Amino acid sequence: MPLHPQAKAVCDLANSTRVPVAPEDRVRTTREGWGLYLAMTGGTAQSVHAVEDRDADGVPVRVYRPSAATNLPILVVFHGGGWSIGSAGEYDGIARWLTNASGAVVVSVDYRLAPEHPYPAPLDDCWTALRWTAAHASEIGGDASRIAVGGDSAGGNLAAVCALLARDAGGPALALQALIYPVCDVDFETVSYIENGEGYLLDLDQMRWFVENYTTGHVDPTDWHVSPLRAPDLAGVAPAVVLTAEYDPLRDEGAAYADRLREAGVAVKYRCFEGMIHSFFGLQAYDSARDAMDFVATELRRAFGTLDP
Repeated sequence: MPLHPQAKAVCDLANSTRVPVAPEDRVRTTREGWGLYLAMTGGTAQSVHAVEDRDADGVPVRVYRPSAATNLPILVVFHGGGWSIGSAGEYDGIARWLTNASGAVVVSVDYRLAPEHPYPAPLDDCWTALRWTAAHASEIGGDASRIAVGGDSAGGNLAAVCALLARDAGGPALALQALIYPVCDVDFETVSYIENGEGYLLDLDQMRWFVENYTTGHVDPTDWHVSPLRAPDLAGVAPAVVLTAEYDPLRDEGAAYADRLREAGVAVKYRCFEGMIHSFFGLQAYDSARDAMDFVATELRRAFGTLDP
């Protein structure tokens, strides 16, 4: 379908404010620009029962609780931003929304960023935080037997890889992996990159820069720890919900990952949101964002066993 008018307004805003930036200033200006974008599009933050900053074995996390109840399911989330921008603080609006919509304790991970801390630092932080959550679930009002992992974009990449690590390590056992337009591969020649590689908020040049920041000098970008679509075997990994957007360069790799999971015998719910762009999940005032949140929250509640009949 055509680009949704709400998505077009976001693209027009982003395209009208882009200016040439010197390479040495790109990290700073990109982070500043992302913060400004979030401030302009994030909407009003929802109230939750409690928010607490914790130390997860050296990794800062922000814990959100939907109520005073205990033994609640837990969602560990990793923010997007190409492994290079974003923070738990900037993800606050989405984390609050997820807390209320899923009825789960949400642990939002403030992992280290590239290029100052390239691979494996962001992944190490996320894996450490996930294991800490399982070990300390009762302290935060959670149930260690009902943990899900999720994230958007680079956060979706980190969630997918952590799900594979959890399978290989024999735990933590995961009820679900919620992958929101995840980075799954370093193939920049897919149809969705060709069709959507320029003008739709996230573009090809940005993605190449993000991948270079994350991987340079430390790992082959085709290693499955960076490109989970290239993992030799996906069997036995946690069930998944995978969400993509029609006008997103990452659309095809997300769809391909859902297909590979399904072929490996993993239960998958997949949906591509027509007319939408990358990062639309955070646009809380928009119809498609609310629809996407309902989709993800429903699958989380189903996996946790808390979905109303």
